[in-house]
Amino acid sequence: MQHEPGQSPHITHTAAPRITDLGAAGDVVRRLQTRLTRSVIGRDGVIESIIIALLADGHVLLEDYPGSGKTTLAKALGDCLIDDQPDNDIATIRRIQFTPDLLPGDVTGTTIFDPNANQFYFRPGPLFAHIVLADEINRTSPKVQSALLEAMAEKQTTVDNLTRKLDPLFFVIATQNPLDLAGTFPLPAAQLDRFLFKIKMTHISRSAELDLLNRLSEIKAGPGDSLPRVTRTEVLDARAVVEQAVYIAPAIRECLVDIADETRRSESTLQGVSTRSLVLMMPALQARALVRGRSYVSADDVEALAPLIFSHRLMVAPGAGLVEEVVARCCQRPLETLARASLKR
Repeated sequence: MQHEPGQSPHITHTAAPRITDLGAAGDVVRRLQTRLTRSVIGRDGVIESIIIALLADGHVLLEDYPGSGKTTLAKALGDCLIDDQPDNDIATIRRIQFTPDLLPGDVTGTTIFDPNANQFYFRPGPLFAHIVLADEINRTSPKVQSALLEAMAEKQTTVDNLTRKLDPLFFVIATQNPLDLAGTFPLPAAQLDRFLFKIKMTHISRSAELDLLNRLSEIKAGPGDSLPRVTRTEVLDARAVVEQAVYIAPAIRECLVDIADETRRSESTLQGVSTRSLVLMMPALQARALVRGRSYVSADDVEALAPLIFSHRLMVAPGAGLVEEVVARCCQRPLETLARASLKR
């Protein structure tokens, strides 16, 4: 059974028990992975990163060429989710196609006058959703980008001097094309800093591409109701459990501060990473530990997530090489020190 984008799956279900331990949180991860890998072929690494960001309460910027599956991945994630509070009038997923003529009210919502009732009422914009797909985010004006910035940073919107809260699950997946720069507005540093991850999606492997073509009808149909979904409450519960139950050793915190210091002192950089990036990285490390079946954060988590979190925040000096190479150099010494530390509780 297929569902229209923006609509919650109409499934009769009993209230699931609240998630209170890492085992139950891990089951949420497995259900998400199973459904997403059925719908999106050859993107297992990207899928893992999306799930980590969702559990870490972060936002994701996907960068790749048209037709690489960015939109398909976002819609598949929306199809994984059941809104177990259907009376809140919030869509499961909404898609915003960013264009140069878009206005802030087209995103946040606007106040409309009803002549019959002789009063104004607020019509919510597409930001009032659990998952928001911001397609080609760099094609809209800075004014619209700033409206999205408030929503991403504060989980709220302000229209006509009234502030309205967004749902706690609010999760943005933005996309941009790295090559077609005509008519675009590059994202400012403040906007980029609000994204937990910037993921550069490359072409899938030959075998995965062939598998996609051979099973095209099956993949288009989607997993339907044959695989279990997750509820909004389960995701929020899993976030809380991960924050409380996954151990972060003091040596991990020291390593993060040392990496940040390396990026600020390195001759290869013009601007190092912000303190906010370290704060955002903490729950991401815990979420990756859960995805990898651990109750503690390891050096492998730091090494794996550092390029996704730091690369879009660094300003690299001319001739310093690729930003990923600069991040790797800045991480080398702190990670070597971390390798000698005890990380379990």
